[in-house]
Amino acid sequence: MQQSSAAQGDIGLALIDRARAMIPTLRERALQCEKDCKVPDETIADFREAGFFKILQPKRYGGFELDPQIFYAVQMIVAEGCMSSAWVLGVVAVHNWQLALFDPQAQADVWEPDAGTLISSSYMPKAVVTPVEGGYRISGRWGFSSGVEHCQWVFLGGLVPDPEGGAPDYRTFLVPRSDWEIDHVWDTLGLRGTGSQDVIVKDAFIPAYRTHRSKDGFHAGSPGLKINDAPLYRLPFGQIFVRAVSSSAIGALQGALNDFTAYANKRVSNNDFSRLADDPDVTIILSDTACAIDEMKTILNRNFAALIDAARSSADYRLDDRLLYRHQSAQVVDRCAQLITRMFYASGADGIYLDRPIGRAFVDIHCGRTHVANNFTKTGRNFGGVMLGKPNADTFI
Repeated sequence: MQQSSAAQGDIGLALIDRARAMIPTLRERALQCEKDCKVPDETIADFREAGFFKILQPKRYGGFELDPQIFYAVQMIVAEGCMSSAWVLGVVAVHNWQLALFDPQAQADVWEPDAGTLISSSYMPKAVVTPVEGGYRISGRWGFSSGVEHCQWVFLGGLVPDPEGGAPDYRTFLVPRSDWEIDHVWDTLGLRGTGSQDVIVKDAFIPAYRTHRSKDGFHAGSPGLKINDAPLYRLPFGQIFVRAVSSSAIGALQGALNDFTAYANKRVSNNDFSRLADDPDVTIILSDTACAIDEMKTILNRNFAALIDAARSSADYRLDDRLLYRHQSAQVVDRCAQLITRMFYASGADGIYLDRPIGRAFVDIHCGRTHVANNFTKTGRNFGGVMLGKPNADTFI
């Protein structure tokens, strides 16, 4: 039975309050998070205790089954304190939503021993796949598995060959910790705390029921819907995941705006003794950034309200809407990168120190822009092409 809107709202407000209360602690841990190339264990424990990993998890396994808007609101608030921590929260917690789409037996394998088990991922189609009786044998190396050191399972991408010679079938393989190892290669300019290490698998057997077909996610026809029939799980996979790797940039930009506003109010030039707050360019940066943040949040919430409404009524998702929403998600981080760049330059030489939050937000947001899901030129070319009558070339919508 679905929770009432009032019950969802009460839980959501409590989660948002918990996230807001964490910001000072996350800021204090940010330097250590960067130094260790790993979100601190204490932060993951705090996220668990607050219930953040349960937001999109099915109720049958102790989750809240809340609307996505609540999940992304929490992620954005966490990012005001530490974008790396918010990034890991986003991509790891969203996996509880995807696992709900898998065959019920796969869900039981992970959650019956411990409903708090965490899952990492790398969706690169890097698996060398050999079909065998009952499933597949896979091997390979996958990069960019954010938060993997905190996880006991991993989603890994691969292409299953078509026995009749047609297009291969993209699948996500659910692999237990006993079948993979971590290669600590993560030494990056920004988002260092995400600990997005490489994962290596050497000839592991994956039962067929522990795979999820991209086609099923695209058509909202996944096997997990047999037991998880809430509208939440009928949302397109592409719409859910891409926001997990773009929304933290909005929160990081908000945190930087808060810092920059406080900084501008007290900063006096070492050269001409002018106040930064009296610089008309600074006032425009502040107002432009505040408006952009409000706009990006409003679009996110509007889009998911429309998607949830369609899921509740079992209506078909319009292709044009999916392409629009996908492109808007991809645009987010580039917009945030442009705005944080203006703040970074306006901060002068003070902003270049490693312990300054403006500089951290600058490199983290720019590094988040490099994620393939945030390549707005690719999504824009496809969306624009469809508007001109060309066929859609993107199934990740």
